[in-house]
Amino acid sequence: MTLILALDAMGGDHAPTEICLGAISACSKYPDLEVVLVGDGSQIERVIKDAEPFVSKRIHVVHTDEYIAMDESPTVAFRKKKRASIRLAMEMVKAGDAQGCISAGNTGAIVAGGVLILGRIPGIDRPGLGVPIPLPNKITLLIDVGATIRCKPINLYQFAIMGEIYMRNTLGVKSPTVALLSNGEEEIKGDEVVCEARNMLAKANVEFIGYVEGKDIPLGVADVVVCDGFTGNVLLKFVEGVGEALYRLLREEMDQRILPKVGFLFLIPMLKELWNRFDYEKYGGTPLLGVEGVVIKAHGRSKARAIDSALKVARDFVMNRGVELIRNGLDRGGM
Repeated sequence: MTLILALDAMGGDHAPTEICLGAISACSKYPDLEVVLVGDGSQIERVIKDAEPFVSKRIHVVHTDEYIAMDESPTVAFRKKKRASIRLAMEMVKAGDAQGCISAGNTGAIVAGGVLILGRIPGIDRPGLGVPIPLPNKITLLIDVGATIRCKPINLYQFAIMGEIYMRNTLGVKSPTVALLSNGEEEIKGDEVVCEARNMLAKANVEFIGYVEGKDIPLGVADVVVCDGFTGNVLLKFVEGVGEALYRLLREEMDQRILPKVGFLFLIPMLKELWNRFDYEKYGGTPLLGVEGVVIKAHGRSKARAIDSALKVARDFVMNRGVELIRNGLDRGGM
């Protein structure tokens, strides 16, 4: 069976070159995959013209001069730019011409497009972005990380149900544990929204373990950690920043001292393995859960390897019937 994915070639800091190279890489790995690159045709063609024939025949181009920049107001731009690359990619999914779409572009535009073009799954109030966080011996899904900034209890509740379904059916965790991020583990902690969501989840048909604190996330206490989009986005970027800061500190120490440089040579294999385990490019993309179609948000700094991985995430989500499973699984959560 051929699987067609629409890829926003103009989204991200390294578009369109790295986006196109990522498409070439993915198509070389998956013979059943076809990718439609949506964006500036002349720029795209310059990158894909040297691809191997067995790959190039499965890469198609839809030309448009419009795209939504990172600093544009997402809702305004999405409504004004009728031929924006991300909009056309989502319209392909809506029309059935593609089975999913991927973009490393403006997060707000991706969320707005998911709601306005594809629509929400019946019963879902707001969609959520769930990002897999690699930990020493597992992956934890943090949801939401930016789709819904201000949440109601029902939003947190539905994020938990959708995240549990995604972890179980797409990432293969048999009985995912679910927790709410709060300012303490005790039941008296949390604001009114979090407390009400806790009461709702306590009655749901999921393995809910209560509250977790920020320090618990790196320890893998829960498989799914739920929070509002503002908190999740800040937390995610803090984690990224800590990783970069530790790397810089290590380099500074190496530059200032002789003995650490010698010892560093023996640590290189271990550090490479550690970096690979936590490398976001390996995991590729974040699913927008709760909309009527497969939408994957790739990191804004994505290069070819990350786009390749994001296409794999989309491919797996389609093949595992992710949207259908969420639609059918909402009743199991007690909705």
